Amino acid sequence: MPLSISIEPTTSCNLRCPECPSGLRQFTRPTGMLQLQRFEKIIEEQRKTLINIMFYFQGEPYLNPEFLEMVKIASRKKIFTVTSTNAHYLTDENAKKTIESGLDKIIISIDGTTQDTYEQYRIGGQLEKVIAGTKNILKWRKQLRSKTPYVVFQFLVVKPNQHQIDDVYKLAEELGVDEVKLKTAQVYDFENGNELIPTIEKYSRYAQNASGKWQIKNKLLNQCWRMWSSCVITWDGLVVPCCFDKDAKHQLGDLKQTSFKEIWYSEKYNTFRKSILKSRKEIDICTNCTEGTKVWA
Repeated sequence: MPLSISIEPTTSCNLRCPECPSGLRQFTRPTGMLQLQRFEKIIEEQRKTLINIMFYFQGEPYLNPEFLEMVKIASRKKIFTVTSTNAHYLTDENAKKTIESGLDKIIISIDGTTQDTYEQYRIGGQLEKVIAGTKNILKWRKQLRSKTPYVVFQFLVVKPNQHQIDDVYKLAEELGVDEVKLKTAQVYDFENGNELIPTIEKYSRYAQNASGKWQIKNKLLNQCWRMWSSCVITWDGLVVPCCFDKDAKHQLGDLKQTSFKEIWYSEKYNTFRKSILKSRKEIDICTNCTEGTKVWA
């Protein structure tokens, strides 16, 4: 059974980020909210082996009114909990409830340190809300004398914001954020170049080849440890192999019809695992992936 799972609280989002199917409203699958009853059933089946839950996949978790109750349930079962948010809903009330829920780690997306830069990727977003939400979380963590959540600023490096990398570290230090993580951007249409690809090579997933075309830097080795240690569960109970399957095209099972254990050990799941070991480059969701290229020592 997996040690870690990603659970999708919702596919809904308030922003319209250009490389996100949720932001672009381009899902072929339905939009909806994970129901508390379904979540409880998932956790009950996996509670003996599960050590980590990531409450994010697509969408903004805080749009689900039962999200923090789900976190609370997982925390009571001693499962490490993580979420990723655009921080627009971290009001004073929600920040206090977040601390009280027992959330272990919160990743706050902040892709610019000025509004004009931030909104070039986080379309429809307001940087002042991100900063205010961060302050609310840190304030209540201190007032409630809690050690959690660990607060991370995640900076998605794209060409429009690459000049503000140093600035995001300074801002994090001023606010008291625990860590800054720089993340390379996944771009769907990259072969002929893309205006989002950074010019600073170390922060780009892509590089130009001899013919002038762009390609992903890493080699697609025929292995992926995630296939045996984790998976993603959508809001409506579909089990998919990993977070790169954003539109849930590779459905390995449906929890509305089958238990998770049956899905995890099913012939369908094992066939997909074998296809990874045989020729990973032929699997569409793997061709733009920078993860899963390492195995445990």
